Amino acid sequence: MSERDGILPGLVKGLATTARSLTRHTHTAEYPDVSPALPPRSRGVIALTEENCTSCMLCARECPDWCIYIDSHKEELPPTTPGGRARQRNVLDRFAIDFSLCMYCGICIEVCPFDALHWSPEFEYAEVDIRDLLHERDRLGAWMATVPPPPALDPGSAVPAEVTAAAKPKRPAPAGAAPAARARPARPARTEGGGTPARPPRPRREAPTRELLVTPPVDATQVIPVTPPAPEAGPGTPDAGGPAPRPQPGEGGE
Repeated sequence: MSERDGILPGLVKGLATTARSLTRHTHTAEYPDVSPALPPRSRGVIALTEENCTSCMLCARECPDWCIYIDSHKEELPPTTPGGRARQRNVLDRFAIDFSLCMYCGICIEVCPFDALHWSPEFEYAEVDIRDLLHERDRLGAWMATVPPPPALDPGSAVPAEVTAAAKPKRPAPAGAAPAARARPARPARTEGGGTPARPPRPRREAPTRELLVTPPVDATQVIPVTPPAPEAGPGTPDAGGPAPRPQPGEGGE
């Protein structure tokens, strides 16, 4: 068997495979002439809602690549009520994302408590220079127009309590029961002149009297005798009522 006999069957088999592929529908999308059909929640680029950002710095702190840059300043707001205290708020000066460092993990979107960051399916933002991938808040805010609406709730999920309370009808009154009317106080009868009679004056309550103890005056010229205190008797004196001390040897001429 020659070498030519071994090549011919393989060539015929390859041509048959090519002929079968020509009759099938192609699955190749010729980008950029044909735009790809992306999933509705695909991660293309991060968009910014500037009105919701409070410069809390949570997204910049949690970013593992440190590709978010935020600058802000504080301004004082006047009190809303008279006598109130002035408040302070953060004003956003700069919000930028360096997409040459971003790895599209979505942590910044998850930790934002004010829904200021959103995923956009837009992906056509390639640049010739890598330094041009640092996009400021104006470009990030323009991508909000491409953010799809949030997905609808699952058909089997519970209805939020706020929606249930708003749609709850008012309780109807029982049949045959007339609404209770509020009793009004009776008005005084009118006089002939057309005016209402004056009310009689109320008796004035008198304050209860209290008896005061009065001390009689003391005459300054009166002499009050003062008795001096008696001296305290020691244990060895006769006035103390105890026995006299015994003389020691050598005392009293002995």
